[in-house]
Amino acid sequence: MLDVLIILAYFVAVLVAALRSRLRPDAGIDEYFAAGRSLRWYSVAASTIATNLHAGHFLAVIGASYAFGLAQANFELNAVFGLLLAAFVFVPLYLRAGVVTITQYFETKFGPRVAATYSLLTMFLYGTLYLGGTLFWGGYALEVLYGDALQAAVGGTPALRIAVMIVLLGGISALYTRSGGLGAVVRTDIVQFVLLLGGGLTLMFLAVHRAGGIGALFALAPDKMHLHLPNSHPQLPWLGISAMLLLNLQYWGCNQVILQRSLAARSLRDAQVGLLVGGVFKFVTAAMLVLPGIALVVILRNGEQLADPDQAYLKLVNLLLSPGVRGLVLCGLFASLMSSVDSIFNSISTLWSIDFYRRRINPRASEQQVVAMGRRTILVVLVIGILFGFVFTYIKLDNPSFPLDPLFKKASYFIKNGFVVLISAAVFLRDPDRRLVWAAFLATLPVTIALNLGLAGTPYLILTTAAILLSFFIVAVPTWLSRGLLPATGLWRVDNRAVGWFGLVLGAALVAAHMVFS
Repeated sequence: MLDVLIILAYFVAVLVAALRSRLRPDAGIDEYFAAGRSLRWYSVAASTIATNLHAGHFLAVIGASYAFGLAQANFELNAVFGLLLAAFVFVPLYLRAGVVTITQYFETKFGPRVAATYSLLTMFLYGTLYLGGTLFWGGYALEVLYGDALQAAVGGTPALRIAVMIVLLGGISALYTRSGGLGAVVRTDIVQFVLLLGGGLTLMFLAVHRAGGIGALFALAPDKMHLHLPNSHPQLPWLGISAMLLLNLQYWGCNQVILQRSLAARSLRDAQVGLLVGGVFKFVTAAMLVLPGIALVVILRNGEQLADPDQAYLKLVNLLLSPGVRGLVLCGLFASLMSSVDSIFNSISTLWSIDFYRRRINPRASEQQVVAMGRRTILVVLVIGILFGFVFTYIKLDNPSFPLDPLFKKASYFIKNGFVVLISAAVFLRDPDRRLVWAAFLATLPVTIALNLGLAGTPYLILTTAAILLSFFIVAVPTWLSRGLLPATGLWRVDNRAVGWFGLVLGAALVAAHMVFS
């Protein structure tokens, strides 16, 4: 009961804080969608990482680390590569262009057809797979931990109770995002960043201590302590790191949900320092999300093993935490959920309102009309996300031992591969032909499908690398032959020497991590 009261108090506190950030009715586009372009570096850092970490990280990633070990940390660690590119290559381009959405940048490079397709696919991907998945994980966690209390309060089947929680979690996030725009999202994200980090680190330290310390992980689960696994591994072959690096071009380079706070930074320095500080925290979150799963392998080595890896986080919570502490740690889980959900709401409403409503449907719309459209869009996205949350509930309950994280990744890559090709052509090629860009962008889907069918059984990360490179060469080879290579000296922009050294040290730390834990 104490845990439930703590979690309820958290939701009330977040809602009150967010509603106090609500904007006046006549707020304009920059104020609502870009927080007045006034975000300081610490706001960029906290909000970016809080958005990046969602409930699925705590459940699915800890579950995957229980199954696969330290190699799962590659997804977190190699994000540093993407953050470095975002800080020194992508964000400077967007800030110089003064765009509110990344679609606007693509339109100047490749025209409205490519830009509109990018925007529509982004809204589809995040409004369905990511929003639905995040809401599902929150409802699923509540059902597993507090099924008896929910049974008394709600009744019905587990599927019904999870569905009710999905509606409540989505509704709360939509309420404060709708009223306060990006400013409310960032303010709540700062609070939620502290909570998710505190909860995650508490569980990590307790789990590793219970297992006997870091040394015990190396001694008792040596097969789980390698960052690089053989290429025969079905999920995480070491060659798959190439796919992670390529996909980071999309996630950190042209992802409206992640980059919206960088586009709202007060200055280039604030954006760059915020992203680099976020890179430091990726090392922390890698340990926070992976070590508990490996520790659980050691803790359960002489007992019953988990049939469902996605239960690993919840098993640790029940095994290690006392009432009260459990509630505080779970606040971190729900903080990660809320921060991701509110960012998806805000970013999709931005894309629809700016890229379609003002650009194509009502070009003469006032700023207040555009903001009003953004608020209405949030409600539509809420309904779509809830429906997909119901779908994922059915999938998981119908097959409890099936790990959802690989499914989410594989499904998203069918769209993300095209985004990698698009951002690579925009930034790393010299004036590519728009028709070739369009062809390469569209080709990623059939190429990805063909590779998955023709090379069934090959790890999906290796197939992803091949699909991206083959599609990119459609536009890259003719461009290189006709226009030559783009000079590398013009790609990087550093605000000052100290920021540059910060980035260099961060990159060196990534290389060192791969060498030490290979």
